[in-house]
Amino acid sequence: MPVRKFAIADAVFERSPGQDGDVFVGNLVDQRHGAPITIGFGRYGPGQGLDETIAVDDVMIVLEGRLSVSSEAGTVTAGSGEIVHMPKGAAVSIRAHEEGAVTAYVTYPHWQEARD
Repeated sequence: MPVRKFAIADAVFERSPGQDGDVFVGNLVDQRHGAPITIGFGRYGPGQGLDETIAVDDVMIVLEGRLSVSSEAGTVTAGSGEIVHMPKGAAVSIRAHEEGAVTAYVTYPHWQEARD
């Protein structure tokens, strides 16, 4: 696999699986590319979010806006330039603040395969 760089314009966004809100994901590297990880961008509309039990180890980097991630351990709020790690098995509620949020993510292993 060659060294590559990505911009948000490279992502093809689709509604986050199982969600009906304004939450979208766009994988750029995943199982189709032979990599052991998934890399992509996420987009959350203002006040939008999702509730999920994390099926893989998930690292989310906030690029724009702010969001809060709540779990049984409490709530963390992250803004531009901050990173949130959500370990496999954590039941989380992710909510964007009033300005919405744009994120980059890395998961191990592939989140699509773990959901299937």
